[in-house]
Amino acid sequence: MKAAWFNHTGQASEVLHVGSFGDPFLLEGHVCVRICASGVNPSDTKKRAGWGGVEMEFDTVIPHSDGAGIIESVGAGVETSRVGERVWLYNAQWGRAYGTAAERIVLPSDQAVLLPDTTSFVEGACLGVPACTAFQALAAADLLEGKQILIHGGAGSVGGYAIQMAKLQGAEVITTVSSADKEGAARAHGADVVINYREQDVVAALNDVTRGNGVAHIVDVDLGANIDVNAAILQSRGTIASYSSTALPEFNFDYYAFGYKGASVHFIQVYLLTLNERSQAIKSISQWLMDQAIHHRVAQEFPLDKIADAHQFQETGAALGNIVVTVSNG
Repeated sequence: MKAAWFNHTGQASEVLHVGSFGDPFLLEGHVCVRICASGVNPSDTKKRAGWGGVEMEFDTVIPHSDGAGIIESVGAGVETSRVGERVWLYNAQWGRAYGTAAERIVLPSDQAVLLPDTTSFVEGACLGVPACTAFQALAAADLLEGKQILIHGGAGSVGGYAIQMAKLQGAEVITTVSSADKEGAARAHGADVVINYREQDVVAALNDVTRGNGVAHIVDVDLGANIDVNAAILQSRGTIASYSSTALPEFNFDYYAFGYKGASVHFIQVYLLTLNERSQAIKSISQWLMDQAIHHRVAQEFPLDKIADAHQFQETGAALGNIVVTVSNG
């Protein structure tokens, strides 16, 4: 089969190879999926780059944990009726050497989730990390109905889904962005209020929108960079769900700014969801897909031969939505 892989960490253009690779071996309880589209996430590019001093988990890695395709065959213990099923995948390269940047993958059957006919394979490749992260970041709060919440980075892949899911749950959504283009993207996702943090005083704008009451919940893409804003505008007994802190992985914060509010901070690691958490995310996302209640913003598609370009684009932080590598036709 054709695949992309790397044998050591480094720059995408230097370490990613594309060529012929041995077909995967079918195992009991597993399915073999012909990959149509492979999602690129920051965790994939960080792992390939050795970000934060992370070393190679395996001698050879086929990257990417998200993808979508068609089940070609099933191992013992899996219903044969699943053959031909359109599916989206999650955790494909978590704790495993071979991910979705290949024509085929073998993985546990429960990691291949039914994909409705109304959702394309490219869109399906956006669900495993971005959509599930967004869902869990919102699940960290109490009921959202009627509450004002803040989503940092509303034009991003996770932020875009979080806006839509929060609106579906009855919240009023305020979001931050860094440009006019990103403001347009956030509004297209349904944000009620968009604040350009490069041009506005974020705390003043939030106090104005919330009438000085602050927000009940915050979804944060970069906790270290936003910690002072969060401390200023979080309500008493409020919650924060952060899924990254790339700009400032290590930072200081005022304990009592949060402690006196009885705040709760949740660190969202989508690869580590419990069985119940994953089940709830899949159930809700599947229903929204069936109802066509959420849309998917794909920033750009790259062919497998151009996977290094896809990784480099992801690393710029300029993408308005998800980046997808197309592998084969559906």
